[in-house]
Amino acid sequence: MRLGGPIFTPYADPEGWVQAVLAEGYRAAYCPVGPEADDATVQAYARAAAKANIIIGEVGAWSNPLSLDDATRRAAREKCVQGLALAERIGARCCVNIAGSLGSKWDGPCPADLAPETFDLVVEVVRDIVDAVKPRRTFYTLETMPWMVPDSVDSYVRFLKAVDRTGFAVHLDPVNLVNCPARAFDTGALLRECFARLGPQIRSCHAKDIRLDTRLTVHLDEVRPGLGCLDYACYLRELSRLDPNVPLLVEHLPDAGEYRQAASHIRAVAAQEGIGC
Repeated sequence: MRLGGPIFTPYADPEGWVQAVLAEGYRAAYCPVGPEADDATVQAYARAAAKANIIIGEVGAWSNPLSLDDATRRAAREKCVQGLALAERIGARCCVNIAGSLGSKWDGPCPADLAPETFDLVVEVVRDIVDAVKPRRTFYTLETMPWMVPDSVDSYVRFLKAVDRTGFAVHLDPVNLVNCPARAFDTGALLRECFARLGPQIRSCHAKDIRLDTRLTVHLDEVRPGLGCLDYACYLRELSRLDPNVPLLVEHLPDAGEYRQAASHIRAVAAQEGIGC
C-alpha cells in the first residue's frame, strides 16, 4: 500500500514534482500531467517517478459519458479515451471515471441511472473506451458510487463479468458505498466484502471518511479521515494484503493542512497495525 494525495507546491519540471511529492512523505501521487502533454514530457515524468520510487496512482477522466446532450457525451467519451491513453503512456495504475448519469447533474442521483438498461449502456461505453486504447499495462476503472452503478460489491462483480475486458478493473472508494445506516454501522463488514470479492482487481483506492448525523431522516456527510465511522484499521489491513503498490489517495479536502492531518491519521492507524504506507 502506498499513501498519496494532491500536491499544492508549484512545480515546473519532473524533478520539482518529485521533490514536492517526497516532501509530503507520499509514495504515490496523482498523475502530474494532462493528456495534452507530449511524449517526451510524459516519459520524463515517468522516469522521474520510477527513479524516486513513486507510483503514479491514477489519471482522472471526470466527465459524463452518459450525458443526454450529444456534444457533452462525445466530449466525455473522448476525454476517457485520452485519459486511458495517458495512463498507458505514463504507466499509471489506472484511469478512473464514474459511470456517468442520465440526469441533469453529471455525478448526481437520477432514477434512470439504476435501470437495467442503463447497466447495459455503461457496459457498452466501458467496452468502447477500453477497445479504443487496448491498454497493456494500465486499466480503465469506474469509481464506486452511492447512487449510480457500481453501487455495491455485487454490482461491480457483475460489471467485471459483463464488460469482459482485461483492460477493465476496479477503483475502490468505500466511503461512496456507505449509502445507508446499516453500512455506516458496520463499515468493517463492507470493507471485508469489498476486498474478499474484488481484491485482486483493485488498482487504486481513495481515502476519505463519512459521518452519520443524528438529524432526521438520514444525513451522511463526507469528512476528513479520522472524523467519521470508516473502520480505517480494517481498511488498511485489507489493503496490506494486496499488491504492495496499490495506491491509497486522499481526496476532497480544502487545503494542504487538511491533507496533512488526514495523512497523519492514516499513518498513525497504519503504525498501530504494523503496516507500512
